[in-house]
Amino acid sequence: MQEQGLYDTIGGHRVYYHEAGQGEPLLLIHGSGPGVSAWANWRLVYPILSKHYHVYAPDLIGFGSSEKPPSAQYGVDAWVEQLIAFIEAKHIGPTSIVGNSLGGCLALHLAYRRPDLVKKLVLMGSVGVSFPLTEGLDRVWGYTPDPETMRQLIQIFSYDKSFAENSDLVHMRYQATLNEENQSAFASMFPAPRQRHIDAMALKEDQIKRIDCPVLLVHGREDEVIPVEQTSWKLAQLLPNAEFHMFSTCGHWTQIEKTNSFCTLVEYFLQK
Repeated sequence: MQEQGLYDTIGGHRVYYHEAGQGEPLLLIHGSGPGVSAWANWRLVYPILSKHYHVYAPDLIGFGSSEKPPSAQYGVDAWVEQLIAFIEAKHIGPTSIVGNSLGGCLALHLAYRRPDLVKKLVLMGSVGVSFPLTEGLDRVWGYTPDPETMRQLIQIFSYDKSFAENSDLVHMRYQATLNEENQSAFASMFPAPRQRHIDAMALKEDQIKRIDCPVLLVHGREDEVIPVEQTSWKLAQLLPNAEFHMFSTCGHWTQIEKTNSFCTLVEYFLQK
């Protein structure tokens, strides 16, 4: 399936997004790695989920092909505002949301701020509570363009280290980081010291406990970027209507390493 996106002006910004399928709306929110975009994050699950859902997958402001305003203050508030504007502009609320890593954090914030727009949440390797900065996340956010560095990052993201020997994958992700506008935007998002960015993304425990929509938490046991014990497992104990599924032999890329199992799990949860 080839990438074929659309542009729209939403919330005052030019936003690039993917849309396909019929049925109930499903919003996919990507993570924060270098060279990431909605397509890079969701290209394998997109054709599967769009068979049963009307799927939307936007590039967040500052990522992919969406606008990168020179004066933008990137962070939770800006991205959540963009997502709220997107849901309202497309008239898809309340919608179920699948959020990966940073995207899971944004989905949580959105559900807390605008519960009227959210039906169900699926959070994969999600941020949203505070935890000590991992070496893996520090290297992800501290990336500077280099093909060998990108190969090493792919090793960190995945349990199956052979992913890093896939020259097409390394090339695709590396090439996406070469655009000067993309470089500048990414460099401004998570400068050192980086623990403060994790803390800024975290909701308070009492806020998390007030998110009462059904939530499915999904995490790879061998995730070197976002530690499962300190994030998804903690969220599972705080969210009042949460279910938790942990994949073994799986790193941070659940949707890539466990594509079919992940989609089956998501569809079962959404159809309940």
